[in-house]
Amino acid sequence: MSSLHHSTPQSLPHDYAILSHFNEDVCPLPDIPSEEPGLPHPRGIPIRRATVANVSEHTPLLHQSPPIPRIHESVDESTDIAQANEQTPSAQIIREELGILTRYSLPVFGTHIFEHSFILASVVVIGHMSTLALASATLGMMTASVTGYSLVQGFSSALDTLLPPAWTSDTPYMVGLWTQRMVLMTAFALVPILAIWSNTEPILLMLRQDPEVARLASLYLKCASWGLPAYTFNCISRRYFQSQGLFTIPTRITIVIAPINAFLNWFFVHPLGLGFAGAPIATSLCLNLVSFISIVYAYFFVPRTAWAPLGSGVWNGWGVLAQLGVAGIGQIASEWWSWELVGLAASFLGPVSLAAQSVLLLSASCTYQAPFSLSVATSVRIGNLLGQGKARRAGLVARTSVCMAIAMAGIWSTLFLVLRNKWAYLFNSDPEVVSLVATILPLAALFQVFDGTSGVVAGILRARGMQVAGALLNLSAYYFLGIPFGLVLAFRFGLGLVGLWTGLTTALVYSAMVGTFIGVVSADWEVEVDKARGRVGAKGCEVGH
Repeated sequence: MSSLHHSTPQSLPHDYAILSHFNEDVCPLPDIPSEEPGLPHPRGIPIRRATVANVSEHTPLLHQSPPIPRIHESVDESTDIAQANEQTPSAQIIREELGILTRYSLPVFGTHIFEHSFILASVVVIGHMSTLALASATLGMMTASVTGYSLVQGFSSALDTLLPPAWTSDTPYMVGLWTQRMVLMTAFALVPILAIWSNTEPILLMLRQDPEVARLASLYLKCASWGLPAYTFNCISRRYFQSQGLFTIPTRITIVIAPINAFLNWFFVHPLGLGFAGAPIATSLCLNLVSFISIVYAYFFVPRTAWAPLGSGVWNGWGVLAQLGVAGIGQIASEWWSWELVGLAASFLGPVSLAAQSVLLLSASCTYQAPFSLSVATSVRIGNLLGQGKARRAGLVARTSVCMAIAMAGIWSTLFLVLRNKWAYLFNSDPEVVSLVATILPLAALFQVFDGTSGVVAGILRARGMQVAGALLNLSAYYFLGIPFGLVLAFRFGLGLVGLWTGLTTALVYSAMVGTFIGVVSADWEVEVDKARGRVGAKGCEVGH
């Protein structure tokens, strides 16, 4: 969806391997550097760490490969793969996987829903100032998403490919080394983005935005720019933790900071008297606080097996990061930008429609966090099972997750239908905004079913290594079908915001149905097992066995 819809990081912590044509850049060579004994491994295996500071891909860490650090499940204990795949009844497998997927999803959901509250708090506080203020904040957030947040999320997704196999290999310190490289690369990349954010008012005026809306949106971006480096670092640090299976650490941090963020948003805007600028200032401050706590937590409370000493090796491997990062931008931003284009189209319908779009988008973004968390859990679980050769169970997990997404959607759809006449009052008290939101919420209720299904199917495609297929699916769904159809309905047939949301719903119906066929129905899971093993061990590079 939008910046809010897909503000969640695409971290899939267990079974992604480095792309086969990059393997020659990351495979450890057999030469052994000087060592010191006695450093503990978090899995209880003694290791020997290189004493030199300029570690690189070619610096081995362990004399023996550690076990794959996956989440232990009792249902996976059987060493008889044929028995596990063929003799266990499907109903039993589905019951087992329902529990596993639920447990995997909960900490991910907690992280994202509390992180999502950072933006939600700003919108609620600003929305009760005036409709003009809400419209300006919405335009500012959309601009930030298109020119900043989507690029950061897409580029940092390169770590989804690099960190998990590094952690399961015999060189787990590469997790830290790739993290250091990503921090440096994004630091340079942020310079032009911050320059744009500091000079957006003339750009928005050139796009024929209302002068006061353009002025306030530019102010929002200038204040939000103080939090962009922290936002970027948080995208990276979260992947650093999750690649090691430490799912709950980001959750603990965001649970602590989320209420502080909500209080500071209110305090800066009203008692402190900063007005409109107070909300993005408060959110930027809290994003920096999350970064600080993440660093402290990683330094004092997480074993340093995944860390590498700072050295000249940090300047190597940038070509791999750049290629993977650009590919990630193409995959993630293709969907992200489509929702921002719809928001931009809504801005031409007037402040009331833009304010209503903000309410609807925030509402759909909140409900999306549950199926997105399930998609992350599904990717992890399917990846683990493919690595173990359990093809039949992996296929049943895929089908189970789609059914869970539909069940979740039923809950949200019912909520929207029951509260449609009062829902908008959570964000804004303008009667026109409330009425317009109530008109579109029944459509948004239908939208939930296909939005959740599409999100979970995307996770299944990632587990199967089909990111390119997912990107092409998004491109065809949004840019060739949904957005053109919505624009025609909105402007040529005069349906306004209702037309835009009809187009979005059409895109998601197509995406969910085609994606389910490609990702679930037509999948040959025995073949997927072979593909997964090939990605892990391609070209003789043993990335964790």
